[in-house]
Amino acid sequence: MNRDIFDKIMALPGIRTFEPFYRKNKEMLLYLFFGFLSFMMSISTYALFNKVFNINELLANIFSWIITVMFAFFTNRIWVFDSPTKSMAEFVKQMSSFYWGRIVTLVIEEIILFVFITLLGMGSMLIKVIAQVVVIVLNYVISKLFVFK
Repeated sequence: MNRDIFDKIMALPGIRTFEPFYRKNKEMLLYLFFGFLSFMMSISTYALFNKVFNINELLANIFSWIITVMFAFFTNRIWVFDSPTKSMAEFVKQMSSFYWGRIVTLVIEEIILFVFITLLGMGSMLIKVIAQVVVIVLNYVISKLFVFK
């Protein structure tokens, strides 16, 4: 059995009592963990581009998306869905599927931002956070059903 860093952490004294729950729910727990890190990365890079550099919310979101999706692909592939590939062609297919799924949710997020921030004038950061929650749920479904099956 190939144990990753998270399996080794769960085997430590004091934490070991949670190991059965972890084993049963590993994929979901790791998706929540890395999803939270992706969420924080997305929110912070969006804030940097939108609030600090004063870039339009839709363009700031795209810049943020590029950074966050690169991080999410590798963490999801390696730890969450434990989905190694046997060839470069298989890797490219997996990565392409992942990015296409993320492009779908980027379009949904851009629509949410456009409607609620650009058209309705609501708070940029609040709407970004709400949009991210929607996107995280959709991304899990897409990754689970189509990318890392």
